[in-house]
This record gives sequence, structure tokens and C-alpha cells, in this order.
Amino acid sequence: MYLYLKALHLIFIVTWFSGLFYIVRLFIYNTEAQERPEPERSVLQKQFTIMIRRLWYGITWPSALLTLIFGLWIWYLLNATPGWLVIKLVFVAGLFAYHLSLHILVRQQMKGLFKFSSQQLRIWNEVATIFLVSIVILAVVKQNMSLIWGLLGLLLLMILLMSAIRIYKYIRLKK
Repeated sequence: MYLYLKALHLIFIVTWFSGLFYIVRLFIYNTEAQERPEPERSVLQKQFTIMIRRLWYGITWPSALLTLIFGLWIWYLLNATPGWLVIKLVFVAGLFAYHLSLHILVRQQMKGLFKFSSQQLRIWNEVATIFLVSIVILAVVKQNMSLIWGLLGLLLLMILLMSAIRIYKYIRLKK
């Protein structure tokens, strides 16, 4: 039973992260549609609003909840909380906070409120990457994880992601 629960947990982690990554891309496209002339702007906004609603409520939220349910069930079956799992759960709590921040953005964009630039949203999109890498490495490496090397690796990943965003912006502005 444990392995089936673990498989379901992993499946819903994948679908949840897919939703988290794609929803921000839709925010970016929707935000950039504001710069388009009418009637193109209205057509794009209407389509992106439909896509955002379906992705968020049809895939991302259900996947997050099922990930949580299966994860708690597995934790219950483990009947223990090793140190690495405590750290992983802190990252998972951060991931749920990130998820809720995206929920606020969903609600804003559904109302036609665009408080962030596409550049800011691109940066915010990479937060999910940081959570994904952190959680997967902790789940795989477990107690063999070095805190110092883990933090250095995380810092290096953040530097690489921010550099990639800057390079992409430079390339876009050059065109």
C-alpha cells in the first residue's frame, strides 16, 4: 500500500508543479496582452482568463490538495519524523504559501488587475523552481544532505536563475 500511495503522491506533485509553472506563464502572457491594441487585447484577455480559471481550479488546486492528502497519509504510515523530513516540510509549507500567493494573483487577473510587470512575474515564476529543487533533493538525499553544501547549492541555483532572467531580458530588448 505504501508504494501505491507514494506513486500517487509523486503523480500529483508533478501535476501540481506543472500547474504552478504554467499559471505564471499565463499571467505573463495576460499582462503582456495589456500592451496590445484593441480588439486584440480584449480577445487575448478573454482567452487567458478562461485558461487561467481552468488550469487553476481544474488542475492546480486539486493536485495541491491530493499531494497534501497522500503526503500526510505517507507521513502517518512512516510513524516517525526524521530530521530531513522536518526540513522538507518547512519547504513544503513555503510552497503552499507560494501557491496561495498565486491564488491572489489569479483573483486579481480575473478582475483585470495587473499589479506586476511581466519581468516581475518571470522572477516570481522561478520561486517554484527553487522549491522543486530543494524538496526533491531533500527527498532523495535525505539524511546524507550537508546543510552547508545544500545552502550553497541553493544560492548558486538562485544566482543562475536570476542571471538567466537578465540574459533573456537583454535578448528580448535587443530584438
